[in-house]
Amino acid sequence: MQAADAVARLHGRQTRTLKLVLAINLVMFAVEIVAGLLAGSTALLADSLDMLGDSVVYVFSLYAVTRDDAWKAGAALVKGLIMAAFGLFVLGHVVYKIANPEVPHFETIGLVGLLALVANATCLALLWQHRGEDVNMRSVWLCSRNDIIANVSVLFAALGVWLMNSHWPDVLIGSCIALLFLRSAVHVVHDAASTYHAHNARKENDSRSETGERGREHSRARSRSTAS
Repeated sequence: MQAADAVARLHGRQTRTLKLVLAINLVMFAVEIVAGLLAGSTALLADSLDMLGDSVVYVFSLYAVTRDDAWKAGAALVKGLIMAAFGLFVLGHVVYKIANPEVPHFETIGLVGLLALVANATCLALLWQHRGEDVNMRSVWLCSRNDIIANVSVLFAALGVWLMNSHWPDVLIGSCIALLFLRSAVHVVHDAASTYHAHNARKENDSRSETGERGREHSRARSRSTAS
């Protein structure tokens, strides 16, 4: 009973944290995608898609909180695939920007990038205590950690555009963020696969143990019947 209560409290804490960071990410996605389009910034657009991707991740994570390891591994797998898709999308936008060069507004990039950094630092602080609880929460924490790296990169993009009066710093930072998406996607998918295989191995062992116990019980019953 105490163990069940502890698990319920854990799931409650995880759910509250995920709902809060989901709200923060949805607001920042709206802010960044509008700013990225108005400023003509690949880095801001990439970061906004990161926010949207994280929001989808948090929705899956909320669904998986009370599920077993197989469900959590499945949710983590979907997260990894979403991260990979966004990474490929941003790389496609990078190609477009190279073919159609435009110097973005560094002021907008810097201001919105700083706001996003504050928002994601708040999310990371909220998720820190949950990072080692299970594969579901670990994948969420990794997403938030990557957001911090991406936000700092966006600020460097703003500085580079200002110093060079060129679109190249923005394009290069956008490319790096996309590659970070893809690298993290590989790690999340790997963790999900490992957790899924471990879950299946435990189920198989439990099944063999149960079958063996039933066999031993049957043998004991036959022995008692023969003796009588």
